[in-house]
Amino acid sequence: MKKIGFLSFGHWSNHPAYHTRTASDTLLQSIDLAVAAEEIGLDGAYFRVHHFAAQLASPFPLLSAIGAKTSRIEMGTGVIDMRYENPLYMVEEAGAADLISQGRLQLGISRGSPEQVIDGWRYFGYELAEGETDADMGRRKGLEFLEHLNGIGFAQPNPNPMFPNPPGLLRLEPHAEGLRERIWWGAASNATAIWAAEQGMNLQSSTLKYDESGKPFHVQQAEQIRLYKEAWEKAGHQRQPRVSVSRSIFALVNEQDRYYFGQEASRADKIGIIENDKRTIFGRSYAAEPDRLIEELARDEAIQEADTLLLTIPNTLGVDYNVHVLSSILEHVAPGLGWR
Repeated sequence: MKKIGFLSFGHWSNHPAYHTRTASDTLLQSIDLAVAAEEIGLDGAYFRVHHFAAQLASPFPLLSAIGAKTSRIEMGTGVIDMRYENPLYMVEEAGAADLISQGRLQLGISRGSPEQVIDGWRYFGYELAEGETDADMGRRKGLEFLEHLNGIGFAQPNPNPMFPNPPGLLRLEPHAEGLRERIWWGAASNATAIWAAEQGMNLQSSTLKYDESGKPFHVQQAEQIRLYKEAWEKAGHQRQPRVSVSRSIFALVNEQDRYYFGQEASRADKIGIIENDKRTIFGRSYAAEPDRLIEELARDEAIQEADTLLLTIPNTLGVDYNVHVLSSILEHVAPGLGWR
């Protein structure tokens, strides 16, 4: 058995072929899709977070709305760029969203990826500490967020408060019990995956990874996951971690599927260069008839290592078509792989 969720980038554009012409379209359709995904038996609704772009940005209003309109499905992010965040305010927002959903929040956070503007976090009022890189800042803020999720008091109370205080130091409210164990770190390298394990965070590994061995993407990703699990065991944590991988997977079951994604069938891993000339490998997409998909996915080592699979969706094609895409995987592919 494997948990299966969707991952939406939340694009919109005033394009005649898009069902998401505005930000309002994308937000409202995201809620509708999460509700429909729960109805068909999907396990999770996850959303990317990007700033200065026509994509989803502030996740907590959306996640809270989904939590209020659903009862079972997990909802989360993949990932929140911590360079842009106030960790303490984020504890309050995340706590509220988790309580609204009654403990179903699964938050993916990270140091961030290349963004639309240069040092966009500066516009949010943040600066690097002396000798710090932006990656260092993202990890530092991530650890501060984790620390205050524990619900331990740290702030000195006012001796003359407006309302009576409980004894001792004060914590941030509302506190969401157990949310600390439902925080994931998005890792692009083996070293960062090991660091995430040491910190007691679950692991999110996407369709992009630093190319550290020249091997196929799924092999490198599987190696990353195994290193993470070894580091988790070595750290002595008392619970089992969760690991998710993202994939673009399309079962071609009708002519519309073939029109949209038939050309994806021949795609392979790609090599690229991102920030600071780092060589990066991008995982292939999967698009084929269900029987062939089952054969191909059975050979994907990283999917086998993960307990959670996030299916990236073409959100601009609308709710109905994306429900079809997800249903096709659940009905025609997942049973043949033992995921259902």
